[in-house]
Amino acid sequence: MSSILDNRPALAQEVEKVAEVAGYLWQKGWAERNGGNITVNITEHIDDAIRAMPAITSPIAIGTTLPNLKGCYFFCKGTNKRMRDLARRPMENGSIIRILDDCANYEIIADSPVMPTSELPSHLAVHNYLIGKGSTYKASLHTHPIELVAMSHNPAYLEKDVLTKLLWSMIPETKAFAPRGLGIVPYMLPSSKELADETIKAIDDNYDVVMWEKHGVFAVENDIISAFDQVDVLNKSANIYMCGRSMGFVPDGMSEEQMTEISTVFKLPK
Repeated sequence: MSSILDNRPALAQEVEKVAEVAGYLWQKGWAERNGGNITVNITEHIDDAIRAMPAITSPIAIGTTLPNLKGCYFFCKGTNKRMRDLARRPMENGSIIRILDDCANYEIIADSPVMPTSELPSHLAVHNYLIGKGSTYKASLHTHPIELVAMSHNPAYLEKDVLTKLLWSMIPETKAFAPRGLGIVPYMLPSSKELADETIKAIDDNYDVVMWEKHGVFAVENDIISAFDQVDVLNKSANIYMCGRSMGFVPDGMSEEQMTEISTVFKLPK
């Protein structure tokens, strides 16, 4: 069976990155059943032949109008599809969609009519925001990292930047590779417009990774590998903290002075 990825190495590479990350999420236990979602803006890899391709579905309503997405194309994980299957067969467990000119509907163009995740409107709303602010970010990731989700059950960690500073202090790499820290969004109904709106507010407050209380995290980055990396380093710090607690002590963490030194030397944004 032919695929839209045939003879399009740059586009195929982006989908391969999605498959790679999907495998990592499953291996780490962050993607139970059909948990988690990935959406990647692939518009820069779209050629005239793809633009001329007929849709394989009727138009599907997004549920809102997103004016910055006119003519954009996305690869999306399918609804009720498992990350472990997306890792092995990405084009059978995800699809490529085209945003229509009305910016309120989309259609699936390849390879199969796999309906995107129910969280697609939330992901697209974030991408609409990112394009509007001139961001280079193309990828959005939602996943359920165990230690971070566990920490979100403690109200003390839900105050602004309390968890960020704790995680940064566990190991220098977290400060260096997740330099904007972890935004916090209080619990809201999954897939709701309210959750999407609050996530955008948190990203606008200069965070690349946002904790959804008692649910998971949402991350944005230039590509899906980089989005995964940010979540990975933050969760490593959460794991280090919990290991210390399980051994019967509270980890000291680096001092404010030590973290400030890292920010200064590596010219970090915070």
